[in-house]
Amino acid sequence: MATATSESNVLQAQPRTPGTKNDARRVRRSGKIPAVLYGAGKDSLPVILDPRQVTRILHSQSGHNTIFDLALEGGERTKAMIVDWQHEPMKGMLLHIDLKRIAMDQKLTVAVPVVLTGVAAGVKQQGGILEQMLREVEVECLPADIPSVIEADVSELVFGKVLRVSDLPRSEKVRFVTEEDQPVAHITVVKEEAAATPEAAAVEGAAAPSEPEVIKKGKQEVEGEAAAPEKGAEKKEKK
Repeated sequence: MATATSESNVLQAQPRTPGTKNDARRVRRSGKIPAVLYGAGKDSLPVILDPRQVTRILHSQSGHNTIFDLALEGGERTKAMIVDWQHEPMKGMLLHIDLKRIAMDQKLTVAVPVVLTGVAAGVKQQGGILEQMLREVEVECLPADIPSVIEADVSELVFGKVLRVSDLPRSEKVRFVTEEDQPVAHITVVKEEAAATPEAAAVEGAAAPSEPEVIKKGKQEVEGEAAAPEKGAEKKEKK
């Protein structure tokens, strides 16, 4: 298990007056991001953030699990982490951030990525394909003990064997919340697609629409002024 040390990041914030969606749009047009800070038994606080600083944190080694210092202009300075964020689905521009105050002596529940290492015997010797079904697990620990990733060696994985959460490396400082019997990875067969006959190809071509329908996915823009409920930090990327 690769442990992550707290990074000495500082996120600057400016207070703002909560308002309507139009107020939030004005903040974005100025090149900033509207956000809300909550937690630790204190009132929620609307703030304004620099998107470059937020992006730097999200792209750091520990990503959204990074504990940083939030410095509020003319106000409090507290440990915090990003627990939720929204971005525009087409351009990927950040729209809104939820921050939570963090007490370093209180345990959190966070989602940590699972990284598979090594070459599976089922791939190298049996010609199979390694399939990873679970890409992150929930763990509970103190903020300073949050792992950046959980590494699992799949070198001995063969057909008929399943790597489960119970097989992942452990630390006495970290408790797994995800169910122990959840499958993480296994070896599967290579699926070969049958060659289409000329007749089938002709039918498929006739049935295909001339202009494919574009399905847009992603959350609509919301302001999110209300304080989020007190809970463990979870990654919930909203698109």
